[in-house]
Amino acid sequence: MIILTGASGFIGSCLLTKLNAEGYYRDVVVVDDFYKLYKDKNTDGKAVREWMHRDIFLDWFEKTSQKIDFILHIGARTDTTEADKTIFDDLNLNYSKRIWTVCTRRQIPLIYASSAATYGDGSNGFSDDHALIPKLKPLNPYAQSKHDFDKWVLEQKETPPFWIGCKFFNVYGPNEYHKGRMASVILHTFQQIKASGGMRLFRSHKPDFADGHQSRDFIYIRDILDMILFFIRNQDKKSGIYNFGTGKARTFLDLAKATFSAMKIPENISFIDTPADIRDSYQYFTEADMSKMLSEGYPGNFTSMEDGIYEYVSRYLESSQYY
Repeated sequence: MIILTGASGFIGSCLLTKLNAEGYYRDVVVVDDFYKLYKDKNTDGKAVREWMHRDIFLDWFEKTSQKIDFILHIGARTDTTEADKTIFDDLNLNYSKRIWTVCTRRQIPLIYASSAATYGDGSNGFSDDHALIPKLKPLNPYAQSKHDFDKWVLEQKETPPFWIGCKFFNVYGPNEYHKGRMASVILHTFQQIKASGGMRLFRSHKPDFADGHQSRDFIYIRDILDMILFFIRNQDKKSGIYNFGTGKARTFLDLAKATFSAMKIPENISFIDTPADIRDSYQYFTEADMSKMLSEGYPGNFTSMEDGIYEYVSRYLESSQYY
């Protein structure tokens, strides 16, 4: 049996589709807040063994004697504008600690979702070297909760037999329609171009960055799924926290131009001020150091931003399709 948390979310629902495609059907138990009906389309047609609400999962998990082969803990509260730290302590930090503790006691392999948001303003670099992780300074409560769990994990003397923490960089792709403000810039760009014929990017508020030259390590969901499957299949690799990015930062200006190109619409780009409520916590540059994962034998054939955006737009966004 495989357990997948966050199965209705963006990455989780895409991972469920990937698992089905790999032959995992009636042996997958999925966990989420299934009362949020606006995410139902993410899981339509997926084959699972059981649907379990997140509020009852932990008690069941701690008590069940059923054989569990792997935990994929992708579920989390991901709103970077939420200021209430207690929400993140409950849903991200303490929930994850309980999962880790059972996986350790029962020796169940575990893959869990961390985030590149833990790197903060990037002043301490973007290396996933464990020795550097305690020095990071996240910029918002969401990122802090992910960072706190990463630090706690590294302090544990007893661990699952195999475990991977996934520092997801800027992931984009189908099944993120429900995320609203937290959806990828590609989705927002597509929607804005479709509605107005133009795209407004955030103006830079730092003198060393030109407008539109804020940069991110954008990674297509297909690459994220391939990396997760790589570790599921290769549990002889070194346990630890790994970056899940491409290793190549691209500007928002590049992103907007690629989206106009994929939509076959002439470029029309302007700039607006970054909203005040996120201005102080806004990351101007992220770029994953992928050397650790590549050293473990991952082939690193990442999708280019242009190819990823073209597939996302033409196969999914233009027809509102799900993966």
